This record gives sequence, structure tokens and C-alpha cells, in this order.
Amino acid sequence: MLSYTLIAVKKLGFDRVLVVVGHQAERIREVFAEAQVEWVLQPQQLGTAHAVQCALPYLTDHGGSVLICCGDTPLLTAETLRMFQIEHLNRGADLSVLSMLLDEPGSYGRVVRDSGGEVSGIIEAKDASAQERTIREVNTGIYCASADLLRAVLPDIDNANVQSEYYLTDLVQMAAGQGWNVQAVASSDPTEFLGVNTEEELEAAEEIIVQRTQGH
Repeated sequence: MLSYTLIAVKKLGFDRVLVVVGHQAERIREVFAEAQVEWVLQPQQLGTAHAVQCALPYLTDHGGSVLICCGDTPLLTAETLRMFQIEHLNRGADLSVLSMLLDEPGSYGRVVRDSGGEVSGIIEAKDASAQERTIREVNTGIYCASADLLRAVLPDIDNANVQSEYYLTDLVQMAAGQGWNVQAVASSDPTEFLGVNTEEELEAAEEIIVQRTQGH
């Protein structure tokens, strides 16, 4: 699965690609021994924000933007990532979240906007009110952020939640509250963000990949 994400990211021509690994880290490194990436170890799996925090020391001298992707989204395309990156730059954003519109948002985190339509945060489905659960715009888990914002805001994220984990979604509310320019960019194809956590989801992803291959 990671290979598909790396292929999509590589097509964007970034100078550096960092891969955060934790569980079975050595096995993953062996499989991807030829990959042109830098490995970042997350010794304990303490949440998505913690994973990015582990990568921060590698970004000390980086002054541009950082694209943050998930390793379990094999259907993600370079075209969508490129669109997202361009929108992030065109809107002058400090932080952008790639969103999608779903008729049945289910367990996805909802993108919350204020009365003026500006992004004010992301609320997890289990924490959302009945009204918030009706929001159709949801988080894909993919972000683009300035390195300056990550260095300024990321260390302040805490784990005061039911899971005792550091959530990257908290970055959105914190950055918006501090006056950073936060944007949500909607993707047109929700199937690209199908995460693979079960055998059924793996079969669905494989079927779509086969269809894409035959279509070309």
C-alpha cells in the first residue's frame, strides 16, 4: 500500500520524502530498501500529530511547505495532490486540509466552518453534536502546512482525549484560533481516500486499481 502513496508523491518532484514508521519498522525498511526516502522512527504510536512531531527535527532548516499524507491510501493520485498543492499556494494558506463531500459522512471527522464560512476546526465523529454530524464536508487526513506553522503550533498539541493520543486534527482548530490562514480544499473523487483497515476494504481497493489499469 505504501508503494502507491510513494509513487503519487514522487510524481510531484519534491526534494525530500520522509516516511514515518513505527510498528514493524525494520520490515518496512527492508521491503523499501531501494526507495529514495528518509526514514523517521516513531518509537511509540501515540497518534497522528505525534508522528509528525517525530519528523519535525528533520525539518529544522526547511522554510517551505510540507505535504502530509497517509500511508494507507493506495488509491490517492498525483493529480489530486498536485491540485491540492496548487490551491494551497494560490490561496496563500498557512495550513490546508484536503476535504471531500460525502452524502453519508459516517465516522469521518467533520470540517467545521464559522459563520463567515472560514475553517475553524475538525471535529471527530464520535465527539460531534447531532448538528455537526449532518456536515457533509469531511477530513481526508491529508494536509499541506508551512514548516513555520508546524514548528510553532505542533508542539502545543496535547493528548487530553479519550484515546490519550495526539491528534493532527487538533492542529486545524489551534492554527485557526491563532490567526493563521487555514483553508479546506475539496477533492472531486472520494474513492481516492479509501483507507485500508480490513480485508473487505483491501479487496475494494484492489478492484479499483485493476479498473484504473484496464482503463489506461
